[in-house]
Amino acid sequence: MSPAKAAAASNLSLSVGYAAPRAGVPSSASFRRWVEAALRGARRRKATELSIRIVDAREGRALNRDYRGKDYATNVLSFPAELPPGVALPLIGDLAICAPVVAREAAEQGKAPRDHWAHMTVHGVLHLLGYDHQEDAEAEAMEALETRTLAGLGIADPYA
Repeated sequence: MSPAKAAAASNLSLSVGYAAPRAGVPSSASFRRWVEAALRGARRRKATELSIRIVDAREGRALNRDYRGKDYATNVLSFPAELPPGVALPLIGDLAICAPVVAREAAEQGKAPRDHWAHMTVHGVLHLLGYDHQEDAEAEAMEALETRTLAGLGIADPYA
């Protein structure tokens, strides 16, 4: 492991929880690798803490409805940490990734499921770091960073 990768690994506290069947869902080691890649791509060098919860369609739908007002399950939801002023913790937030949606999208888009899981993880982490895609310029910058990060993992451009 290179010194940069070792430093990133030692600065990351990651919790992965599985609230959906594990069949077809990557291991926590894979999620760690993808989170570390996203952090490196975004040039975040300080200590970072986040959690990922793998959810089923029912929970994914409830979260999307309750927090975004959209009554359907979506692939990944990002919940950035909202720390009180003056509180400096490494916590950046939480991700909820909906296993059946990721599996369905991968099949529909003709992508390897593992590659789509990696993309959704990187995408979610970038949201936790403040990246967004509401405006065209923001979307282009975020997609370019995702594409570069995934290329570093040997994954083809997900937007091609």
